[in-house]
Amino acid sequence: MKELTDEELIRSYVVTQRNAYFEVLYERYCDKVYRRCLQLTKDPVKAEDFTHDIFLRLIVKLGSFKEQAKFSTWLYSVTYNYCMDHLRSHKHKEVYVEEGYENFPDYTDTDDAEVADMEAKRLHKALDHLTPDEQSILMMKYQDDLSIRDIAGMLEVSESAVKMRLKRSKEKLRKYYLERVIFWLVLLLKLLSTCKWPFR
Repeated sequence: MKELTDEELIRSYVVTQRNAYFEVLYERYCDKVYRRCLQLTKDPVKAEDFTHDIFLRLIVKLGSFKEQAKFSTWLYSVTYNYCMDHLRSHKHKEVYVEEGYENFPDYTDTDDAEVADMEAKRLHKALDHLTPDEQSILMMKYQDDLSIRDIAGMLEVSESAVKMRLKRSKEKLRKYYLERVIFWLVLLLKLLSTCKWPFR
């Protein structure tokens, strides 16, 4: 049974309703869903509760999986939407002004190396300044390597809107990252200026 593909497991579960098929899917994706929930919530207890709830909902939702995308992508969408719905109910939601995005400077991959080159610790600190929506869209693109089309389908927006959101989120991330780099550089210079060197 473990040799079956995700899609074969889903079809078999929908037809037979045997828990064994669902349990294999659970084993494959439980940790991944938990890690995604933890990244979005920053709370281990809440992430565990969300993971439990998502798989309970998945039992009902599997029948609606149409195999138009990979199961892993579809499950990511379910996880993202569930977490965002709960996070937005407890936190102010940033509203994107989407009108006129056709004229927004086009998103390109040429400067993606900047995100990859950011030091891990400073990158995580900078990410904390972004909204859950901004963090998620960056993780989809750079951590999960999803295509613009896949992200657009998951968020139910146009590809142009995804490009706009990515560009805005990257610019905001770059701003906070550079601010931290400058802060530590200034601090280092101050420390050096107070040092008494043993030689002149």
